[in-house]
Amino acid sequence: MFTNRARQLVIFVFILVMLFSIYEQAYEIAGVALLAIGMLVWGYFKEGTVVLAAKDFHDKNFGKTENLLRQIARPDWLSRKRRGYYEYMMGGIALQKQDFEAAENHYEIAAQFPLRSVNDHVAALVHVANINVRQHRFDKAEAYLGLALKQGQNLTGRMRDVIAKLEQEIKQRKR
Repeated sequence: MFTNRARQLVIFVFILVMLFSIYEQAYEIAGVALLAIGMLVWGYFKEGTVVLAAKDFHDKNFGKTENLLRQIARPDWLSRKRRGYYEYMMGGIALQKQDFEAAENHYEIAAQFPLRSVNDHVAALVHVANINVRQHRFDKAEAYLGLALKQGQNLTGRMRDVIAKLEQEIKQRKR
């Protein structure tokens, strides 16, 4: 749960501790400092800034969310759990910017990874379906709605209403 700047600062402090420990011949402390540095580097690649970005995303602070997510150099190296959130939030940001192609791509990837809840997974699928309805690709939209409906009893009432409205809109537009 560090920004890249904070992570660099903490690593620098641990490097100083490690060097001082080696100078004082306290090799155990140097080993612990090296282990901490390793954990911070591992966290950079596997966790990134996704947790910090999630807080801002839920507060609808999309600019700060995007800045935090852009700090992740290799999203494909994130852990499975974090990658889904990363893609879901990037999809939301792209949708906010009305970049529908990017939003569709991010939501499609997010749907392939575990998300916080079934509702988030269904929301990603519904977003993709909605984008496809807007772009007159009704077959693809129906396919994604079908995937969303497979969640059955796990759907919230609100999500069922959204799916029903999309299905109705597809029927009207197909005529």
